[in-house]
Amino acid sequence: MNNNKVLDVKGLNCPMPLVKTKKALNDLQSGEVLEVIATDKGAKADLTAWAKSTGNEMVDMKEENNVFTFYIKKG
Repeated sequence: MNNNKVLDVKGLNCPMPLVKTKKALNDLQSGEVLEVIATDKGAKADLTAWAKSTGNEMVDMKEENNVFTFYIKKG
């Protein structure tokens, strides 16, 4: 998956992954993709719901060894 920016929020708990994701996505242009790497299990539901409610797109999501990687396309 191609991305335009990577945001590492491993070790941070709710709501910080979402807060930092929102800030990072603001720096991108429409259509660009942000890769978010998190360890907070709540980030899966939070980022998915947030992306949908804000007009952004959760392009892909994967989990490996309790590390979640999200690809969010700015709407």
